[in-house]
Amino acid sequence: MKKLMLSMLIALGSSQAMAHGPGGIHAEKSDTQAAFDLVHTRVFKDGTHLVFEQIVTGMAGADKPKSNGKKFATADVFSYVWPTALDSEVIGFEGKKGIVALALTAHPDFDDTPLYDENNDGNLTNDGDDWHAHWVVLTPDEACGPKGLKVRDIPAGETPKVPKTWPGAPIYIDSPGYDFSLKQNTVAIRVPLKEVGFPTDFNYDGVTAALKINANLHNPLLCVVNVYDIASGDLSLPGRWSNP
Repeated sequence: MKKLMLSMLIALGSSQAMAHGPGGIHAEKSDTQAAFDLVHTRVFKDGTHLVFEQIVTGMAGADKPKSNGKKFATADVFSYVWPTALDSEVIGFEGKKGIVALALTAHPDFDDTPLYDENNDGNLTNDGDDWHAHWVVLTPDEACGPKGLKVRDIPAGETPKVPKTWPGAPIYIDSPGYDFSLKQNTVAIRVPLKEVGFPTDFNYDGVTAALKINANLHNPLLCVVNVYDIASGDLSLPGRWSNP
């Protein structure tokens, strides 16, 4: 199933020459918009954290979706994404549910981090347009297009195992409130090693993408609609983190 899902993402995105090694995934500049044009993706250890990092040719985080008038249906989501070979059980869901990806997202028309106040104004429900971190589980669904991908839905009436920081949305998404930074051309999320079970190694890739809330609001709820760039060019997850 993972190979099928990866081929679907590739069909949506761009391809570019690349090289990879212990220092991560190095890619050539492409003609995609600069804020999402990936040239380097890596994961490295910093003390008790894993740092997921992407470098783009432009200003990281400079482009955000335009509001549709604060309507949840059809709302747009922009994202910096690290697909991984981690199992969904590692992030608090049941195992083998799809591709586990870490993402930094922004979406002005809804807030899916009810435990956190990103803009520090005392309101926990009005800051979806600020960048914030998620874990998501991706699966194929032709309802998102002929070769479409979505964040896995939770069907009505089902109560699967979910993480403690699951935001209550009927999809496989977690809102862990990780620290992150957007500095010049660099995006980085700091993930405590304990949050992913102190892995000895895993593979990863880098993607920049747009998603959209489906007009029918469920099944699918959140579809990948555009892939701006893929670090490896072929989503083979060539990046590898190994615990030194």
